[in-house]
Amino acid sequence: MSPIAIAAIVMLVLLFLNVPVFASVTGACVVYALANPASGISAMLAVQREISGMQSVTMLAIPFFVATGALMNYCGITERMLRFCKVLTGHMFGGLGQVNIVLSTLMGGMSGSSLADAAMEAKLLVPDMRKSGYPNGFASAITAASSMITPLIPPGIAAIIYGSITNTSIGRLFVAGIVPAVILCLAMMLVVSRYSKSHGIPRLRETRAGGAELWAAFKPAILPLCLPVIIIGGIRLSFFTPTEAGAIAIFYALLLGIIYKEIRLDNILSCIRETVATTASIMLIVGAATCFSWILTWENIPQNMTSFLISLCHNKYLFLLLVNLFLLMVGMFIEATAAQIVLAPMLAPVAMAFGIDPVHFGMVFIFNMAIGSITPPMGNLMFVTCGVTKCTTEEFIKDCRVFYVLLFGMLMLMSYVPFVSTWLPNLIYGGG
Repeated sequence: MSPIAIAAIVMLVLLFLNVPVFASVTGACVVYALANPASGISAMLAVQREISGMQSVTMLAIPFFVATGALMNYCGITERMLRFCKVLTGHMFGGLGQVNIVLSTLMGGMSGSSLADAAMEAKLLVPDMRKSGYPNGFASAITAASSMITPLIPPGIAAIIYGSITNTSIGRLFVAGIVPAVILCLAMMLVVSRYSKSHGIPRLRETRAGGAELWAAFKPAILPLCLPVIIIGGIRLSFFTPTEAGAIAIFYALLLGIIYKEIRLDNILSCIRETVATTASIMLIVGAATCFSWILTWENIPQNMTSFLISLCHNKYLFLLLVNLFLLMVGMFIEATAAQIVLAPMLAPVAMAFGIDPVHFGMVFIFNMAIGSITPPMGNLMFVTCGVTKCTTEEFIKDCRVFYVLLFGMLMLMSYVPFVSTWLPNLIYGGG
């Protein structure tokens, strides 16, 4: 058996044993070095490659945007956005279910993390959703499924990682997710509305909010909603890079905390602790996966895969179908960030060889990884949501079936109608 096959088996076994992702991938790299002494790759070199994988200027954007999301939660932003969403959707069938979806869409432009969004809404909304008549399983399913919108809304951390490892424009990736996110939001709201009608779940109010009431709720949310506009506009006008945009976002969040008079020393300390813990977990995975990706390149796996897929697929449509099926299966077992760093450098060149727009393929790839986080047996988003709501996995999967169908339909739309992902970037940045 080849050393790379041994390393891959070791990694999969460790993942199934619930060993942390970064330790599983690092272990596979060390096993490869020990099993292949003739290559000249030592275990020490593997560790050095892991460290160098974290030393990217672009990756600095990750702790910046993680800190921004934490600050937004601690500075009273979430409460203001929640009040606005209740006034905006209170007259619709579904009540708090509709609020859940719209809040995920709006907060996606601030947190950048689907896990953070799901954990926050599971604590904030699910208890009240249960009181209003939602079964725990369906309330948890709405919370987790609506968090799928977060990776699409700028500034998503997944877009930063994908862009940095495939040399795809991060600014274009940020913009490319807006239209798919809006479509997915509206589709989920329709599903929740039909479910609520059939199960007799009451609306929050019987009449639509008037203009004065809507403006009163929208006014406190204006400044937070400006953040994605500032980030995209600044990057497009070359005022700052995506990394510098993260620093601007932190400053803006602190400014809002001062304006709202809710920023305190204990808030800042809690934000720092949360940022350090989240960033450390992400960067350890990034470093380990970068090392494993380098080993795959050393073994010519990307080149061989490119040749194999081109010989197997006669057109880009078949290629996209096979890639979607492959990534959905991978996402069921491997953490999204690790899978993204290992697989994106292999598949992106093949997509370009078929003439697929890099931004279009990037959004398809990112959304595939997002879906994997909500599917059994190892979907971390599913476990985070169920852990907060005390929902059993069986109940969650049963009530989430309609959202699985919806997410797969959205994936097909993004895959075979590239206009959905490329129209807005081409409009803002010019033809790609």
